[in-house]
Amino acid sequence: MATRGLVRLFTRTLFDMSSSSGDTVFALSSGQGKCGVAVIRVSGPRASDVILNLGQFKSLPKPRAATLRRLRDPLSGDIIDHGLSIWFPGPNSFTGEDCVEFHVHGGKAVISSVLNSLSSLPGLKHAEPGDFTKRALLNGKLDLTEVEGLSDLIHAETEAQRKQALRQMKGDLSKLYNGWSESLLKSLANVEAIIDFGEDENIEEGLLEQVCRQIEELSKEIQSHLQDGRRGERLRSGIQVTIIGAPNAGKSSLLNILCQRPAAIVSPYAGTTRDVIESSLDISGYPVVISDTAGLRQVSDPVEKEGIKRAVERTHCRVESADLNILIVDSSLCKDNLSTLQCPEPEVLKKLCSMNPSVSEERVLERLNHNNTLIVMNKTDLLPSSHTIAPDNSNLICWVSCTTRKGIENFLDVLKNRLQMLGGDPLADSPHLTQQRHRHHLQDCSCSIQRFLDCVKKGESDIVVAAEELRSALKEIGRITGKTDVEEILDVIFKDFCIGK
Repeated sequence: MATRGLVRLFTRTLFDMSSSSGDTVFALSSGQGKCGVAVIRVSGPRASDVILNLGQFKSLPKPRAATLRRLRDPLSGDIIDHGLSIWFPGPNSFTGEDCVEFHVHGGKAVISSVLNSLSSLPGLKHAEPGDFTKRALLNGKLDLTEVEGLSDLIHAETEAQRKQALRQMKGDLSKLYNGWSESLLKSLANVEAIIDFGEDENIEEGLLEQVCRQIEELSKEIQSHLQDGRRGERLRSGIQVTIIGAPNAGKSSLLNILCQRPAAIVSPYAGTTRDVIESSLDISGYPVVISDTAGLRQVSDPVEKEGIKRAVERTHCRVESADLNILIVDSSLCKDNLSTLQCPEPEVLKKLCSMNPSVSEERVLERLNHNNTLIVMNKTDLLPSSHTIAPDNSNLICWVSCTTRKGIENFLDVLKNRLQMLGGDPLADSPHLTQQRHRHHLQDCSCSIQRFLDCVKKGESDIVVAAEELRSALKEIGRITGKTDVEEILDVIFKDFCIGK
């Protein structure tokens, strides 16, 4: 009870600090442009006056019930539109304040007239980006992780992103972090009791050892959460995939197949792609940012040589930062029998260099490894009958022809499996980390916990310092959920919100 009271006190204090907390704000919440129905939201202490004025109600309507009314301009009395009026009295509303929603026809003139009428009422002003959600946060209706989940849900473009964002918005991540906060708070209370009443015989024997065991278990949970392979962050921002290979190996052709459109120029002449071409895709519900890099080759022209040098440098950066590299090889140029490539070891890359003279950029190949590389042997339709291709069960090598589309379906299946491994299942197990901000605070929390354990091992003389480390750990988790120091990150959280949300 005391903890909840402190949280409410903190939230109330922070709300009082907001310069806009006493204002009533309004905005179009259904997005810009022509539409069948537009939703205009009003929130704040004057919301009840708004619905009485525009909706011409004699008394406040039944809460959360849609009522069809003639909406009138409060100054001229002219009818603006026939629409639905809905009254949401606080605290049972999205923002926790008194709210009103007007559902009107989505024509530009209708929306403009309603907004102009609202701006003419005293005490009302147009909402800033994220204003409604910020009020929900400050009134305790949402915490920071739920706010971030809502923002991600608004920006979600793929099914996996939607599932992850919805789970976070529902509070799954918040529950996990709040559980850790409660565990830290209980441990801190026990350590404080040891400090204050260490010599009292009423203190349970072995209490400090019990606290250490609990903290060690918590530390393992946090470390496991941190070591998630960045799956949640990949889903949120997109899995980075880079296509690399020699000129004319088929990189642009493969990109066009994945994009299902001519995203890159394809020609029989080497060096068509001179720089990185980037496309955002939805592959099997997973967000993918795929980059087609320039072909790596030797030239004599000094100007072209400098251009290729710069392109190679950008290619190196893409290879190093990519979650998955697709190395595409012209199989028709291989000198030896292709069955020797059936090997799931990283040594297959060295074999490619020796077998295929077109794969010559060793500086790039050195950065490729078995875990984040998928090899695509292209132009199988040009192979002589003497070459044999043994089936590959390692999912390291795919045999395709971008011209005849043979093997493309199998390649797409392998690619989807790789993406699922990299992005994970957003609904499985515990929720994933989705923000670098979370990771930063959890790493600091983990360091504080380790320092606490180190202090305890040194002896009772360091128990006061150890308690401070627990406070620091608790504070770091509080910064994730918004239980402490929230004002310093509000601008970061809300900068990507749209007006009306």
